Amino acid sequence: MSNASRHLDVASAEDYLLRYLAIEGVTGEERQIAEAIRDDLIALGVPADAIRFDDVAARIPLPTQTGNLIVDLPGTRPGPRLLFSTHLDTVPLCAGAKPRREGDRVVGDGTTALGGDNRTGCALLVALVETLLKHDLPHPPITLLFTVREESGLHGARELDPKDLSGAAMCFNVDGRLASELIIGAVGQENWEVEITGKASHAGVAPEKGISATLVGALGLAETRATGWFGKVERPEGHGTSNVGIFGGRNGAAAGDATNVVTDYAWLRGEARSPSEAFTASITAGIRAAFEAARSQVTDSEGGMAEIAFSNAKAYPPFNLDKGSPAVSHAVKAVQAIGLEPTFVFSNGGLDANWLDKHGVPTVTIGAGQYEIHTIKEYVHLPEFAQGCRLAIELATL
Repeated sequence: MSNASRHLDVASAEDYLLRYLAIEGVTGEERQIAEAIRDDLIALGVPADAIRFDDVAARIPLPTQTGNLIVDLPGTRPGPRLLFSTHLDTVPLCAGAKPRREGDRVVGDGTTALGGDNRTGCALLVALVETLLKHDLPHPPITLLFTVREESGLHGARELDPKDLSGAAMCFNVDGRLASELIIGAVGQENWEVEITGKASHAGVAPEKGISATLVGALGLAETRATGWFGKVERPEGHGTSNVGIFGGRNGAAAGDATNVVTDYAWLRGEARSPSEAFTASITAGIRAAFEAARSQVTDSEGGMAEIAFSNAKAYPPFNLDKGSPAVSHAVKAVQAIGLEPTFVFSNGGLDANWLDKHGVPTVTIGAGQYEIHTIKEYVHLPEFAQGCRLAIELATL
């Protein structure tokens, strides 16, 4: 282990973690945790005018209390600017979390998720600043980015203005389990929706006069599976996954409201993912074609068919960093500096890194002890959290 990461005050880092885990801040409601972090940074000696909130909340299409929290630290030696990022929000299941230490873990009370995703990242970045300032460690210019609404669509990273990143050359995003696991790529995702407008009729007296939107939806899904576009998708031209998440009616209601009425409306929502943006689009196109085919299979007694309104939109783009790229090489050296051997991971889920890379900042995601995230069994492994903190110090000072 190098001299730089030996300066970590593990007890202080754990104190930040325990305090932040107890602060409410589910996705979209990040103001309280953001203000706590800001106050702690000021107490550590970061000038108030080096800390700001951007205007991303005005561009996010969901109610959001605050913008991304951004902190600029001047360099004490020359070098390209480094960006360290994490997200402020937790999933709704974390509301009311009551963290407590149990041996080498931090756990909840078993009724909520804990929020280690991503209060580990928040505590790590504050501990990083504490270590750099307290021990006057040489480092290049650094920007810290604490994003909002990651858990509900990566919105903070997606909607940010790249100019606010101050020309960062590379980024290290804290949002994982092991310090030695370097996430250097991830799939992209498209979301799709289909509205099916059929025709109501009495299901007992004249079912032939109706057009069942429910049946069209069911046949559309069956056709999606039959043509190879559902679930795990493997084709010569690419691979990916797809899923339907919602099959219902208007405004969260059920599709239909009585057994004796042919259902006249159904709404389905799903996703498609792939490492290839083009193949993600191909999956979505295959799903669209399946619903169009299903439409012709359900007619009323006069040959009428349901109306289909299919739409899709990009959720986030894929990315994949070269193992020899500067950001990955820097991360490898830092992992080795704390006595670990790096492994490379390609994620099947989206990260803030997807959008940060799209904004022109190559991003490696690192871990800091998150386990069983988004469940009531969630916990933080404190020795691994400390390893993540040490890794961040090396990344900042190499």
